[in-house]
Amino acid sequence: MTTVRLVWLLSFAVLLQSCTSVPRVKYLPNIASQAMYQQHLQNISNIESFTLQGRIGVQANGKGFSGGLNWQHNNSNDDISLYSPLGGQVASIKKTLDQVTLEDAHGNSMTAADSETLTQNTLGWPLPLTGLADWTLGRPASGSIDEVTWDELGRISTLKQGGWDIEYQNYSDQNGHILPRKISLKNEKVNLKLLVEKWVIFSQANKAQADKILE
Repeated sequence: MTTVRLVWLLSFAVLLQSCTSVPRVKYLPNIASQAMYQQHLQNISNIESFTLQGRIGVQANGKGFSGGLNWQHNNSNDDISLYSPLGGQVASIKKTLDQVTLEDAHGNSMTAADSETLTQNTLGWPLPLTGLADWTLGRPASGSIDEVTWDELGRISTLKQGGWDIEYQNYSDQNGHILPRKISLKNEKVNLKLLVEKWVIFSQANKAQADKILE
């Protein structure tokens, strides 16, 4: 093979790679860990609803917020209450399939088509409810994945999806389900940290019970 032909082939390969949009999925070289990752995802795949209590911290545009969080979630509804460090309710966010409504501490109610726009306009930072439920459970949301890594037990360590860089710092056993306790989410404008203090999960077997909670 001539030098000119070799250079042309290498240049073509580089160009082809740069033009191909393929999610980067980082696998650990240990085949056993890949099986553990799939087993972990399977273990939490039947979780359809949950309630959690915890704390949230946000840094965005030179402003910050930290306080308590109560969240009830099922496949069609979210009900989130945010509290100040002293325990006073700062906002209540309710999401349905059609819209998102936020009520502030003064009783003022605002509505938008998505949570990111609504929370950005009212709280000064976007809450990514579109994928947050799955990310909070320690699994990718639906759609393309830019990058994912996991530890030797198959639990996700880092995830890049939907414009967010997500890092998992701690997990705990919740009745046989290994779920995150500390989560960090970052993008170009927002740094959000979530600490889960209490989980209550509902699988397909007790989905009716979870739906009744959110009625």
